[in-house]
Amino acid sequence: MQVCVYCASSGQIHSDYFEATAKMVKDFAENGVSVVFGGGSSGLMGQLADSMLEAGGKIRGIMPQFMNEVEWGHRGVSDFVYTQTMHERKSKFLEGTDALVALPGGTGTYEELFEAITLKKLGQFSKPIIILNTRSYYEPFRQLMNHAIREKFMAEDHQEIWQIVNEPEEVLEAIKNAQIWTKDLKDAGKMR
Repeated sequence: MQVCVYCASSGQIHSDYFEATAKMVKDFAENGVSVVFGGGSSGLMGQLADSMLEAGGKIRGIMPQFMNEVEWGHRGVSDFVYTQTMHERKSKFLEGTDALVALPGGTGTYEELFEAITLKKLGQFSKPIIILNTRSYYEPFRQLMNHAIREKFMAEDHQEIWQIVNEPEEVLEAIKNAQIWTKDLKDAGKMR
């Protein structure tokens, strides 16, 4: 199984985020799950790579060339794909991916997550999207999505596009038990 992980590059965050990432990766490595990530060396990206390498797991970084030129790439990761643009990078994240996991992050993580949700809503992506809610980080996201549903900008069943879990040990189980998304473009705009 290959899982794409979206996560932060900030190193200024609470230690709980680093610990949750390390626990999730340990579970992945023990179960033979390979990881694709943004390729960075700092923040949760760095923790993700360090933990995966330490556990002997398989990890691939995908990074635009301009980020590589300023040496943002994790030096311990030997499997790298370099792209010309951020858009191409996001497309490469989804190639061969069996699931997406969003760890806490900033605008880049949010942007990647929302694009994946949109693609799934439109029937262009069907894999599980799991959101790890460490320190209740994604509670505002949950509230925002519920508000969009209440205000009829989204159908109620669109909340089945993603699943939120609170503990890193729940991520792999959530992937394995995720409902298969069968909606397609003709269903995307229907409000029930």
